[in-house]
Amino acid sequence: MELIQGQLGSYKLLFLLVIFSAMLAEVIWNHATHHKGYHPKETLANFLIFIGHQFFGKVIYAGMKLAVLDFVYRISPFQIENNVWTFLFCFILVDFAYFWFHWASHKVKFLWAFHHTHHSSTLYNLSGAYRLNWFGGLVNLIFFVPIILLGFSPMFVVASISLNLFYQFFLHTEAIGKLGFLEKILNTPSAHRVHHGSDEEYLDKNFGGVFIIWDRLFRTYREETFKPKYGVTTGFVGYNPLKIIFKGFIELTKGVKVKP
Repeated sequence: MELIQGQLGSYKLLFLLVIFSAMLAEVIWNHATHHKGYHPKETLANFLIFIGHQFFGKVIYAGMKLAVLDFVYRISPFQIENNVWTFLFCFILVDFAYFWFHWASHKVKFLWAFHHTHHSSTLYNLSGAYRLNWFGGLVNLIFFVPIILLGFSPMFVVASISLNLFYQFFLHTEAIGKLGFLEKILNTPSAHRVHHGSDEEYLDKNFGGVFIIWDRLFRTYREETFKPKYGVTTGFVGYNPLKIIFKGFIELTKGVKVKP
C-alpha cells in the first residue's frame, strides 16, 4: 500500500504542472479568440472544489480505499504477473469498469447526487474537469474491485484509474474540434462536450473514459452536431462551492425528478 502511494506521489507534481500549464494555454486561447469560455467566479469555484477534492480524496480516505484494494488482492484466488501486457489489459478493463460506473452515475439517483457536481457548470473548460464531488471516491470503489479479484495488482488498477482521469482532463475544452478517425475509437473533446450537454438530444450519451467504443457497442454514442447547452436541466446552481457540492444531495432528499 505504501508502495502505491509513493509511486503515484512521485508523479503528482508533474501532473499538476501539466494541468495548470494546459489551463493557462486555454485561457490565452480564450483571450486571443475572444471566446467567452471562462468566468472569474466560476473558475474560482472550480479551483476551490479541486482543492477540497484533493484534501478529501488524498488525505481523508485515500488510505482506506487502498487498504480495501490491498485486502481484496490478498484474498483473490488469482494473482496475475505484473508486466507491460498485463498492465495494458488492466487499463482496458479499468476503462470498461469506468464506463459502467459513469453510466450508473447518470441512471441511479443516489449516484447522480454525487455526479451532479461535475455537470453543474454552465461553461465548458479545463478548470471544470476536476469539478468533482468531494465524496464521490467513496462510492466508485465497488466498480473496480472485480478487477482486483481477477488477480490484477492494486498498483496497476490505481495507476490505470489515475491515467484514465488524467486523460479525461484534456477532454474538457472547446479549443479542440473533431479529430477525424479518432472519434470512432477514443473519447474526444467533441464526444465529451455532447456528454455535458443538457439538450434533450445529448442527455445520457458518451459515457466512455478513454475509449468511445463502449458507447458505440452499447448504443449510447451521440455525435456532436450542434453546440451543447452546458449544465444540468434544473438550471444554474451558482458559484458557492458548498452549494455546488451538496446541491445533488439536496435534490435527492427533496425527491426532485432530475436528469443530468
